[in-house]
Amino acid sequence: MRLTLGAVQRLKQTRDFARLKGQGRRLARGCVLLNWVELPASGASRLGVVAAKRIGNSVVRSRAKRLLRQAFRIHQHDLCVPSEIVLVARDSIAGKAFAEVERDYLAALRVAGLLKT
Repeated sequence: MRLTLGAVQRLKQTRDFARLKGQGRRLARGCVLLNWVELPASGASRLGVVAAKRIGNSVVRSRAKRLLRQAFRIHQHDLCVPSEIVLVARDSIAGKAFAEVERDYLAALRVAGLLKT
């Protein structure tokens, strides 16, 4: 089982982010805001990450995005159904360790019903 996050698995287009924001479901837990749309069973999960300037300077924003991508990468095979997911870093992510970010990410997935039991 590969734990990669290749270019095919990333959401990059503005229209994809806008579609998920408009049509998808939304849930906030801790330092993570989760937007998602479930895909057909034959699809593969895709991820987009957003960190606003209010979080901090570019170093803080980049670290927040790295932590969120890593949490997705490690747990991508734990999703019960393929989904397109946009993770939005909230202000509280600044200064958090990976374990805390991962805990919030998994809690959001659990509440959303996207995590295998």
